[in-house]
This record gives sequence, structure tokens and C-alpha cells, in this order.
Amino acid sequence: MIRVPSLIHAGEFQSLKIEDMTFVAYRNQDPPLKNEVFFEEHALIFVLEGEKKFVTPEQEIHVKKGNIVFIRRGYYIMQEAINKEYRSLVFFFNEKLLKEFVGGHLEIFVQEKLAENPNPQVVPPLLILEITESLNKFTESIFPYFGLKTQYLDHFLHLKLQELLLHLLEIDTSNQLRNLLYGLYKGEKADLEFLMNSYYLKPLSMSELSRISGRSLSGFKRDFQKDFNTTPALWLKNKRLEHARLLLENSSKNISEISMEIGYESVSHFIKAFKEKYGFTPNFGR
Repeated sequence: MIRVPSLIHAGEFQSLKIEDMTFVAYRNQDPPLKNEVFFEEHALIFVLEGEKKFVTPEQEIHVKKGNIVFIRRGYYIMQEAINKEYRSLVFFFNEKLLKEFVGGHLEIFVQEKLAENPNPQVVPPLLILEITESLNKFTESIFPYFGLKTQYLDHFLHLKLQELLLHLLEIDTSNQLRNLLYGLYKGEKADLEFLMNSYYLKPLSMSELSRISGRSLSGFKRDFQKDFNTTPALWLKNKRLEHARLLLENSSKNISEISMEIGYESVSHFIKAFKEKYGFTPNFGR
């Protein structure tokens, strides 16, 4: 699994940072790739050249030059470049900076008739927008900042972030992005049941799960105990073992494949945990 932006390497990408947080990354050539990607921040991809395929459990889309893809933080995604000409600018939106933006432009959000307490699950993981002429000029204005030596770079990029978000709100006719930003500002938290059922097979740490949920680690554990009457670690263990038993009974996968799928690096540890829960080894009946 690839985590971005933390695994963006200087040797592969050009990047610009705001307050040490990656704001935009650019790679001239993106070879065909198929991998599982975890976005640690909300992200926006400007497709500059070529085409790319995005596959999620709910949808499969093709994007090409002229498309913008908004990707919600924390969503696992398979992505594959369709050709070697693919180039893109990827903008990452740190939650702190997003809240500052909304707080500084509350009149924009208040004057619109936004849905009250919008369900975060309503906002799709992938939101496709079209690059307008003004947005196209915005992307062109970003490139001079790569390699620019100035003591005011951080201030320039803060302004660029605000400019980008204002452009996006202008073309966000569905108000989905607007609702998402306003929800972040108000501190709305993700539904834990929906979150855990979406991610229980993914190799996420408790800190990452809590961050996706919009809670501190202590708040995540406290709310989880209240909602599920157990700890997140124990719930995950049981949920994964239940999934393993389902695979044993309904698939042709071997013990090693099932062990790996539910996150056990050691087959022996998987067998021990399975026997402790069900009273027999996963080899039973095979």
C-alpha cells in the first residue's frame, strides 16, 4: 500500500509545501501503475496529459486531460495509468488549512442553503469536475513556484490555496464539496460503524482510523467503546476472523492467502487466533 503525501519522494516528484505540509506534487512522467493507495489528506488531481483509470469498490472511472478528480481523505483506491503520457498536478488539502479557509470565508458558506448536518457518506469518494478556463490558467500559474527562491514562498502558496478553493466552490454546482468543507469546519465526525465496516480489512493503524473519523485517538477509543461496548483492537480482531471463516467456507483460498488477506503476517499466529475464537483450527474440514 502506498500512503500519500507522506511517501512522496523528492527524487520522483517536484513538490511545494505550506508550513511543511505538502500542498502540491508534480511528476512529469507517471509510468503505468496499479496499486492500492491511501490518501492521508483530501486531494485534488488535475489531469494535464493522458488518461488514468480509478477503481474503487463502488465505481470505476476513466479520467483524461481536462478532468479534475477530488478524492476524499482516507479512501483506498486502485489507480492505473492507461498510457505513459499521463501527467498530473496533485493538490493535498491539510484539514487545518481547510478549516482556516472556511473560517475566513464564512459568508460564502452561510449565504448558501447548505444541507443541515449532511451525511458524510453522501459525498462520493471520487468527485469529477471539469477544468474551466480560469482553473487552467491557475494550474499554469503554479509551475513558476517550483524551484522559486523567495522568503515569501509560504505566503504566496497560502494565497494559491485560497484561490484554488474559491475556483472549486465556483464550479461545485452540486454543493457536495461545499458541504464537506463546512462539515470539517463544524467538526462533524464520521459514523464509526460505517467507517469500521469500510476499513476493517485495511492495514490502518488506530491513529489513522481516528484521523479519518475526525477524532483524536483518545476520543476515537472513547466513542468506540460507547458505541460498540468493546475496544477497537478487539472488534477488528473478531471482525477479521469472522471474515476468515466466511472465506474458508465459501472460497477456494488456502490458509496462507486468507491469513494475508485479513492482515496476519504469520500464518501460525492466524491459526492460533482462529482456534482461540472458534475452538478448531482453520484447517478443519479441509
